[in-house]
Amino acid sequence: MGLVVREYIARKAPVGSKSLVLKFGLQVSAATVRAEMAALEEMGYLCHPHTSAGRLPTEEGYRYFVRRLVSDTGLPLDEQRTIEHQFHQARLDVDQWMQLAAAVLAHVSQSAAVVTPPHMRRSRFKHIELISTQGRLVLLVLVLGSGQVLQHMLTLAHPLSQDELSQAANHLNAICQGLSAREMSAMLIQLPELEQEVCALLQEMMSRADARIANRVYRDGLSHLFEAPDLGPTDSIRRGIRLLEERSFLEDVLSSTLSSAEPIPKTGGGSVQVVIGGEGRWDELRDWSMVLARYGMADYAVGALGVLGPIRMPYGRVISAVRYVAGLMTGLMYQVYGYEPPAS
Repeated sequence: MGLVVREYIARKAPVGSKSLVLKFGLQVSAATVRAEMAALEEMGYLCHPHTSAGRLPTEEGYRYFVRRLVSDTGLPLDEQRTIEHQFHQARLDVDQWMQLAAAVLAHVSQSAAVVTPPHMRRSRFKHIELISTQGRLVLLVLVLGSGQVLQHMLTLAHPLSQDELSQAANHLNAICQGLSAREMSAMLIQLPELEQEVCALLQEMMSRADARIANRVYRDGLSHLFEAPDLGPTDSIRRGIRLLEERSFLEDVLSSTLSSAEPIPKTGGGSVQVVIGGEGRWDELRDWSMVLARYGMADYAVGALGVLGPIRMPYGRVISAVRYVAGLMTGLMYQVYGYEPPAS
């Protein structure tokens, strides 16, 4: 089964029993191979376009290949070094990470790539400033653990000096470091009136931030879809492009496919999910496959990345690329946000 899929991906043509025997030096006759292929056809893993033609994998055959037979060959060491060097040049710029990840995956897979920014699973307090503006008006500046900066105008019951505001902010910075909105609730009753008011507002701001999903999605390699083999009808190509441009569809596929998947650690391993032909759930994907993974810090901030390509794609290389880039981005996030990556 594995030889048929690999040969079909490489040759772009139906595979015959004799060609398998000759190319791979099999110690069996072509008739024996032909009988095995006929049995696989009866099981729904292979089909053939004409009676005299060789066979090609069905969607179920590709699924079996990915689940049981495909090996994670890994990217060549020189490719890994090149990619890692590019990421480390942009290591303090998250926006560049997203663009670079999409570009790298598109180039390596020769397909389209999509990357979502890391989203806080639960916002964490990092720092606030209270800045006196005019009379009773105070500008509250909140910095979250993700680096996101939020602002809000607060109207006090009576005017306070900047020294008093700074003293309150310093106290909250000391006792709220790293807390979520829910964890801050327990200390409200113990705080002075001003700090209670500020803390309640902080909880509201953080809860709203938790409810948001990143608006921007990074894409690259859409032009590769026009070169996808075996996709003659332009409707198939239009569907492929529309898949990546419709945010609601992407959210549905990513959340459904990766809901239980943990981010891939920098040290390797981790789950890569493969969706072939829509899996009976998404008709828009019937001509396509997606290879997807999470990256980031579990229970803190996570994003998703993946590749969209034709069903006849080099799964071993694409799975390796998605796993490698996800692990690399996870490691960089741990470095930038001051955490050590988990041991594998």
